[in-house]
Amino acid sequence: MKPSATWLLTEDYAGLHAQVLGLAEAAGLAAEQRLLRPRGVWRHLSPRLWPSPLLAVGQETLAPPLPDLVIGGGGKAAAVVAALGRRVRGVIVQHPRRDLRRFDLIVAARHDEITGANVIITRTALHRVTPARLAAAAEQWAPRLAHLPRPLVSVLVGGANGRFHLGVAEGAALAGQLAAMMGRDRVGLALTPSRRTDPAVKRVLTETLAPLGAMVWDGTGENPYFGMLALADAIVVTMDSVSMTSEAVATGAPVLVAELPGRSRRGSVFLRGLIDDGRVRLYQGRFEHWPVVPVDDTAAAAAEMCRRLGF
Repeated sequence: MKPSATWLLTEDYAGLHAQVLGLAEAAGLAAEQRLLRPRGVWRHLSPRLWPSPLLAVGQETLAPPLPDLVIGGGGKAAAVVAALGRRVRGVIVQHPRRDLRRFDLIVAARHDEITGANVIITRTALHRVTPARLAAAAEQWAPRLAHLPRPLVSVLVGGANGRFHLGVAEGAALAGQLAAMMGRDRVGLALTPSRRTDPAVKRVLTETLAPLGAMVWDGTGENPYFGMLALADAIVVTMDSVSMTSEAVATGAPVLVAELPGRSRRGSVFLRGLIDDGRVRLYQGRFEHWPVVPVDDTAAAAAEMCRRLGF
């Protein structure tokens, strides 16, 4: 039987929430989101240093009755799920950075570089991109994007994150590449920033590309993100975001990764795996198209989770 109640525990990060929600949706679970907001000094300490994780996030966040299943994403969630112990069945998404035996299951991407009897490995981050959601988005957004030339390039822009830098200089360089591609390759362009995109970067992208006929989402009204994924002939995504790249490769479009200053070992392992798979290429400022197969392990991970937990 399916769990009668499931909690999704993450910090207030869109990428983390998309991962745990994508896993729950793929498993057919009705789940309740509970955001983790550490209090006081705990906000400034690594969760590995919390002597009492349940107190750090506040009793109101974990108000009983406890559910049958908790799915957590990220380091703070891992601390809480481990502290709950055997009172619930606990699944953690991403490397928990603690003893793997403290969880019933761990769903980790291959760039997390962990193995174990209770570890399910995926090629990318989990997400909510499904064929059904893409089909619905294509139907909804096709009339709204019909004015853009084809082939259509959808551009997903992230932001600085401590490992990669995306400031005004990098935004201007990317805008120049995209503008040149529009002219040379006669492509249409739809661009969406993320919540992490610096307002100054949004401004330079808009001022450079909108006069050339690109659609640059200004953050008002309905987010065109899924429509852009569904209708793209190619997708350009900045290399700071494993989540956006994972969502992009779940479509049928070739994916081009725009490089940024910075470094990340996990990011490099992730990107190298997809390049070796022939699923992504580095963006060279030109439109490229090649045959691809969607890469999406979310449904398979959910099915394996259900099998191992017996529901």
